[in-house]
Amino acid sequence: MSIADQVTGSTIAGTAGSPVGANPVGANPVGAKPAEVRPRVAAPAITLPAIGERELRLDLFRGLALWLIFIDHLPPNLLTWFTIRNYGFSDATEIFIFISGYTAAFVYGRAMLENGFLIATARILRRVWQIYVAHVFLFTIFLAEISYVATSFENPLYTEEMGIMDFLKQPDITIVQALLLRFRPVNMDVLPLYIVLMLALPLILWSMKWRPDVTLALSALLYAATWELDLYFSAYPNGFWAFNPFAWQLLFVFGAWCALGGARRMSRILASPVTMWISIAYLVAAFYVTLTWYVPQLSHFMPKRLEQWMYPIDKTDLDVLRFTHFLALAALTVRFLPREWPGLKSPWLRPLIVCGQHSLEIFCLGVFLAFAGHFILAEVASGPAMHALISLSGILIMWAMASLISWYKRVADKSGAKAKNAVGNADLAGGG
Repeated sequence: MSIADQVTGSTIAGTAGSPVGANPVGANPVGAKPAEVRPRVAAPAITLPAIGERELRLDLFRGLALWLIFIDHLPPNLLTWFTIRNYGFSDATEIFIFISGYTAAFVYGRAMLENGFLIATARILRRVWQIYVAHVFLFTIFLAEISYVATSFENPLYTEEMGIMDFLKQPDITIVQALLLRFRPVNMDVLPLYIVLMLALPLILWSMKWRPDVTLALSALLYAATWELDLYFSAYPNGFWAFNPFAWQLLFVFGAWCALGGARRMSRILASPVTMWISIAYLVAAFYVTLTWYVPQLSHFMPKRLEQWMYPIDKTDLDVLRFTHFLALAALTVRFLPREWPGLKSPWLRPLIVCGQHSLEIFCLGVFLAFAGHFILAEVASGPAMHALISLSGILIMWAMASLISWYKRVADKSGAKAKNAVGNADLAGGG
């Protein structure tokens, strides 16, 4: 199995390779046309993995991203040093958005090919509505949590630190702005970005159905225009979105492009030793740069011109250094972690995988737990032992909730599951 097969699986029957029931080499029954004059069917612009088992690697890394996001939202502690943002330019957000684009294209790209644009769009909009409702619900609970803690402990700094001071001053206007995704407390920026990207998905898939490479090129052009023309979404009461959709769409579209056959077409590049060594060299260089943030003495060995060109490494507009850092990580992951890796069946990785299979619920829970942990560390104790206890407790709670959801879907909701079309379930591809 090639590297590309490990990424995307097999194509739909009849879209690539020999047709089903083709004669073996050398067979030429009487009356059959010679092979060289048989009519050739044009290959489709995109290919999709065959329906089958879950892609556990997507579940694994989405679950890992959820855990890392939770830990990064806590005050700095011992476990923070195990998150990838301390060893390179990218972090868990890039993993989350790329896999979201990949899985969305996996599910709804098939729906568009089989059922048409209108039906696929309707299903995408239904999923967008689910995410939007989850965001509003999370906003309400999160706001209540912060307000209760700030009032009970008579500490207004919580409202300022978590970004809800404007809500307390003008709740009527702020609620409307929150419903329009323009007002968000701290740590609630990912879901609005995901909502906007999913709203653009019908157009992305429609374009990729005909010209996937052109679609990716147009996405890159919009990314470049974002930097050149300073395109952004404004936020309330002032400023802009923490994650600019005009820039982050590139990673989402790239994930969709990979799911719809792009990874297969890159198989030779991914399998090349040159690609491997370039990726390793880039990751090592990025690691050295991040070391200079924590060990200032090392910055003396950094050329000044390089520093002037490199900084600031902007997260809001998905700096190209962050994007290429993620690409290097992804290239090595695909190379050294095949789809059939036995470790994916290991019980030790099961907690990560089950969390990745229910990403929307676990992400919302993680935001709630992060503030609860922040409050405990501020009001009860803030030693290393308490940091570790809160981090591990939060991860265990997320695992327990994901396991409960899995059990419910598997056992308590069997009748509903039978009526569902497996292709239409966004969780099939690792959540969504």
